[in-house]
Amino acid sequence: MNTLEIAIADGLTVTKRNALKIKRAPDLLGGVIILPIVFVLLFAYVFGSMIDVPGMSYQEYMIPGIFVQTVVMSAQVTGYTLVLDLQKGIFDRFRTLPMAPSAVLTGQTLSDVLMNVSSIIAMTVMGLIVGWRIHSAPHEAVLGFLLLLLFAYAFSWVTATVALALRTPEVFNNIATVVSMPLVFLSNAFVDSARLPGPLRAVAEWNPVSAIIQATRELFGNTSPALPVSGAWPLQHAVTASLLWSGLLLVVFVPLATRLYKRAVSR
Repeated sequence: MNTLEIAIADGLTVTKRNALKIKRAPDLLGGVIILPIVFVLLFAYVFGSMIDVPGMSYQEYMIPGIFVQTVVMSAQVTGYTLVLDLQKGIFDRFRTLPMAPSAVLTGQTLSDVLMNVSSIIAMTVMGLIVGWRIHSAPHEAVLGFLLLLLFAYAFSWVTATVALALRTPEVFNNIATVVSMPLVFLSNAFVDSARLPGPLRAVAEWNPVSAIIQATRELFGNTSPALPVSGAWPLQHAVTASLLWSGLLLVVFVPLATRLYKRAVSR
């Protein structure tokens, strides 16, 4: 086997190891499913009665936002798991094994894709229960789900980088929450960004989370001609912007996380 084949095989082995760890610790998966379900119920039945979305139900408007919120929250498991393994000395054990160094990070991020598939399935079922529907063609809906998983994979490299830089679970949890909550709530997830005041509106329109949410709304058919049209380029070309954002995150944070990992295991 050549070097690439060995790296792929080792990465899949670590992916299996992390998937088994999630199976044996279901609280990891439960945490990223239960909280979004709470948000669905809260916004659908409490705030939904007070928020008017022209031309469509609030449930159909918000569910794509809940999808993106779910994958952002799920990505934090990558960082949390990495810092736990780092503290327990698992990295030192991996270093003694005849395995590709890249396998640890690729295996962790790939296992999180599997977890995101489970959480997206749960959110889809919950969305259908509260009244959300897909109004687009099947291939567009599939593309919407694949776009969510691509962004989830790219964002997991962001959290991996942050975790390897901080190296303690408590600090990571605090920083991850401080970063992820504004990303989701300062976007078009739950309210139209056009309703925000000037400076906040500009931030929300260029927020990568807003582009992903708008792209999934378009691909799921959860849009309305009565909604205000934003002039911001990422929202005018949401699918393209989402692909660009995901690619940019991978280009920046994959080598950065790899460098931090090598530094961590060399100490």
